Amino acid sequence: MQRVSFNNKNSPFFKALTEKVDDYFTANNIRQTGNFRLYLKMIILVFFTASLYTVLVFFTPPVWLSIILCIVFGVSLAAVGFNVMHDGAHGSFSSKPWINELMAHSLNAMGGSVYLWKYKHNVNHHSFTNIEGMDDDIDIKPWIRVHSDQKKYWFHRFQHIYWIVLYGVTYVLWVFVQDFTKYFRGKIGDLPFRKMDVKEHIIFWVTKLSFIGVYIILPIFLVGVVETLIGFLIVAFVCGFVISVIFQLAHVVEGASFSTPDMKAYKINEEWAVHQVQTTADFATKSRIVSWFTGGLNFQVEHHLFPRISHIHYPKISQFVRETCDQFGITYLEFPTVMAALRSHVVHLKQVGNS
Repeated sequence: MQRVSFNNKNSPFFKALTEKVDDYFTANNIRQTGNFRLYLKMIILVFFTASLYTVLVFFTPPVWLSIILCIVFGVSLAAVGFNVMHDGAHGSFSSKPWINELMAHSLNAMGGSVYLWKYKHNVNHHSFTNIEGMDDDIDIKPWIRVHSDQKKYWFHRFQHIYWIVLYGVTYVLWVFVQDFTKYFRGKIGDLPFRKMDVKEHIIFWVTKLSFIGVYIILPIFLVGVVETLIGFLIVAFVCGFVISVIFQLAHVVEGASFSTPDMKAYKINEEWAVHQVQTTADFATKSRIVSWFTGGLNFQVEHHLFPRISHIHYPKISQFVRETCDQFGITYLEFPTVMAALRSHVVHLKQVGNS
């Protein structure tokens, strides 16, 4: 499938914005990558997550406590993905490429493939946000209809209800189904990705086998079959639910635009940066807790415009983005709280499911 192009001939909006951002980093002699705050957060999250796994598998707490710890473990895995893997995969965690790669491969420790994820997220999603056939993140067909150009089924009228269950199973589907589908098809959505070399093939299979061994087989021997399966499903459901919700609140809400490109011209009329603003939403940007936990993904507009800048800088960058949007008359979509964004997401699902 041919890739969509944007009207980037002059890019006045992005040029004006980039100049402000570059001037800020230069004038203050600040690196665009992470700093000690991010490194400390990484240590805390990794240690906390590893400790939860150790307690659950090797110390076998009472059932009631195990359930609570499994829920917390699922949330903690999501936090590692948001803060450690995400910045690493974008090359913004550190100025040293090998450190970025190490952090990015924390996804492999969670059962995913960072090789595939980089194509799915960094290339497809960031380049072609909310464009049908290009952005794999909005391809939840047939179960979820996210915009009116997608085919409608009778059950979509209930999608604003069953999304809760569907989002919860995404982690299991990601690790055991979707990665393998992409691996064997050689495509993500309708777009092919560069063929893996021998090293990447080995990493892929070692990742999958290790995940099964560490998360399922070893716990079965130490804890028991039923206990392990129930615990794993709790962890996977919570992790999948949290990850899905955070990413959906950024793009599948009221006010975010969706595009179906002209199949003859394969052209989007706006410049790429304007398209990013039009298809993306921020939420709860004044909450330090939300920003800390989500790794700045609540500043999604800033992240899409400057994915190679670490999320620790997004609160400052957002000032320049708002200012430049006002300057060019571009709507900056933001929800004041997580609940407001979630409410908008559910309303959007209901509207699209019934239209």
